Amino acid sequence: MSDTSPERKTLSFDSDAGSKRSKFIAGGIAVLIGLWMGSGYIIPSEETEAAAPAPISPKAVTVAVRRSQADNVTQVFVAEGQALPDRDTMVRAESGGEIAEVLVAKGAVLEAGALIARLSTTSRDSDLARAREQLNRAQREYDNAEALLERGVSTVDRVSQARATLASAQASVTTAEEALNNTEIRAPFPGRLEMLDISAGEFVSTGDDIARLVDNTPLTIQVQVPQQALKDVKEGQEADVTFITGAEAQGEVQFVSSSASAETRTFTAEIRVENNDGVIPAGISARVRIPTGETRAHFVSPAILSLDTNGTLGVKTVNDENKVVFNKIAIVRAQTDGIWIAGLPDEAEIITIGQGFVNDGETVNPQAETSTEDAPEEQPMTGVPEIDESEDTAAGAGQITGSAEAAQPERVE
Repeated sequence: MSDTSPERKTLSFDSDAGSKRSKFIAGGIAVLIGLWMGSGYIIPSEETEAAAPAPISPKAVTVAVRRSQADNVTQVFVAEGQALPDRDTMVRAESGGEIAEVLVAKGAVLEAGALIARLSTTSRDSDLARAREQLNRAQREYDNAEALLERGVSTVDRVSQARATLASAQASVTTAEEALNNTEIRAPFPGRLEMLDISAGEFVSTGDDIARLVDNTPLTIQVQVPQQALKDVKEGQEADVTFITGAEAQGEVQFVSSSASAETRTFTAEIRVENNDGVIPAGISARVRIPTGETRAHFVSPAILSLDTNGTLGVKTVNDENKVVFNKIAIVRAQTDGIWIAGLPDEAEIITIGQGFVNDGETVNPQAETSTEDAPEEQPMTGVPEIDESEDTAAGAGQITGSAEAAQPERVE
């Protein structure tokens, strides 16, 4: 099929004046867009400058502080112990036999050598009489042998034999006398009969326990000293002793062990307390307070204590530049309503509220507490080292007393 349609012509806009104008306009627009986009880097707009915020410095944390003044105090080691008698022994029968009579009652206060009981002496009296008769006979035979030897009738051997017989008879008398003396049971030292377990007619054997004799004049208070407090407790120091009965007495450190217990790692100390009238019984509990030296301490609430990043116990204060200072402290004494601590300056602004939200070196906005309380009256806790306020301490300052347990001076490193 032949193509009879007119010859096709290619469309061209090169010769069209409108097409040239469109190209020019499009190029101009592209140039303007490029200039507009780059203008933000070359000439910042006023709106952009105004929108950039200035750096904001963090606001200082507000904390409550209390001004604290340290007190002159006497540090005291306190421990619980037991009152031990000076001597406590069982009185035993030195010979066996029947109890003939008991001359004292349980609870009696005896002097040294006082007669407690007497055994039957019937057989021993006979033994002694027989031994003395043998001694007299041996003495006569020896005298005769000596006389005959002088006249030349006897021999030296006979005299020697008589002498040996005499010596044996003398030993028998001595033994019989001792056996008779052993029938008397006497107090070996002054004291009180705490036990008397015999009655007339009973039979006892040699070595049986007859009575218990206790001498509590003086008393010895035995306490345990922790390792960290050993350097503070020395022989010759004075001690105040309060017994569980309410009785009070003065004592003196008589002995401090130089070897620690393998089980408790503590050292034994003994305090001698005179008990001339014997009214303080042995075996009761007692609290011992031994002054060990002077120190400076602040009374604070346990709630203000903090730990640093290393786990060290301390208290946070504010210095003159309103910066937080972490102070490592030692607990000198603990009581039910607060604690006494050492390690702070004599005057300190202690953070009481907000210490958990600030760190050492931070700037804070300190505000004084609305109210403060004076140090409370002493209420010592058992086993904790304590300190007593010196007599010249300013009025209003509390008395510091204190365990060990302790219990014990408890120092926190």
